[in-house]
Amino acid sequence: MDDIYSRSLKAHSNSKGKIAIEPKMPVKTKDDMAIAYTPGVAEPSRKIHDNPKKVYDYTSKGNMVAVVSDGSAVLGLGNVGPLAALPVMEGKAILFKEFADIDAIPICLDTQDTEEIIKTVKNIAPTFGGINLEDISAPRCFEIEKRLKEELDIPVFHDDQHGTAIVVLAALINASKVVEKKIEDMSAVISGAGAAGIAIARILVKCSIKDIVLCDTKGAIYDGRTENMGGEKTEISKMTNKSKKTGLLEDVLVGADIFIGVSKPGIVTEKMVSSMALDAIVFAMANPTPEIMPELAKKAGAKVVGTGRSDFPNQVNNVLAFPGIFRGALDAYTRNITEDMYIAAAKAIANIVDEETLSEDCVIPEPTDPRVSREVAKAVCFAATKNRVS
Repeated sequence: MDDIYSRSLKAHSNSKGKIAIEPKMPVKTKDDMAIAYTPGVAEPSRKIHDNPKKVYDYTSKGNMVAVVSDGSAVLGLGNVGPLAALPVMEGKAILFKEFADIDAIPICLDTQDTEEIIKTVKNIAPTFGGINLEDISAPRCFEIEKRLKEELDIPVFHDDQHGTAIVVLAALINASKVVEKKIEDMSAVISGAGAAGIAIARILVKCSIKDIVLCDTKGAIYDGRTENMGGEKTEISKMTNKSKKTGLLEDVLVGADIFIGVSKPGIVTEKMVSSMALDAIVFAMANPTPEIMPELAKKAGAKVVGTGRSDFPNQVNNVLAFPGIFRGALDAYTRNITEDMYIAAAKAIANIVDEETLSEDCVIPEPTDPRVSREVAKAVCFAATKNRVS
């Protein structure tokens, strides 16, 4: 791991960042200048003024996404602020380009005030065809996304919520085949009740899972709990934990078919995994150190184990989702990215793994598989068109 960090630091230093802007039109001659800039540029401006929808014909808006963060919840680092978040957002931008040919611009905001973020994103929105929210801490991220989806006419997607949920669902679709259980017959325990945990719970409820118990630092969340509740936690408590289980993570994990960790390193023991149902599924996704190391989970009896890391099998990585999600949404000229589109994306990702390839150590495609973004984009575009999302 130290070698990865040192090599990454050297690469960033040598290139002075990861993104650049390249022209699509030549600007070598005076005539080139007249076409690309003044006086010629006045004509597309006039056309757009007469019909604002023409902006998609004459500018880059339809292929431009803003990657917006306040640096308050950077994966594995926490609240590091906008400057330290910039390398991460640049990384996101190159993944958009590499996997979906989308031009993405990192926007790191020097405020963590909810209203200021909403106002700023609304003010810059005319430039972009979509907004990807990234690494904004809960519970503010819920309100920011909700308001922007309501008030903007372009798709808004909080990747830490929905990207994670989509990829988890894709992995679970295939893991359920390996353990020969149906999702609707299984129960899950989710450790972590922030943005990712709540979004995962929502998508699994949508897919009719048997039951889910969501845990935070105080233990199981249930309808009627008062300590450390409110907002999204209160809402999700009404959809999950049907039998109102109480206790800590180790208590509610007994007999569960699935463990999904989006919380803290090392909080799950072999004993806890061995208390789960036969042929358990364990997705321990805390980064860089999982809730339990894969070899220990396997030793304790888990059948399928996944993490967020690339050096273990079954990497649950958001890059499998967000490039294709936005490619499909932009191609469909959709205003919203809906739950049906999330599920369509998850199924498309899962379908990349064919029957011959499917195994305990391969329930999800590699993040660099070029087929993934194409298939996700097609599925999302089709779902948007089918359901007339506008």
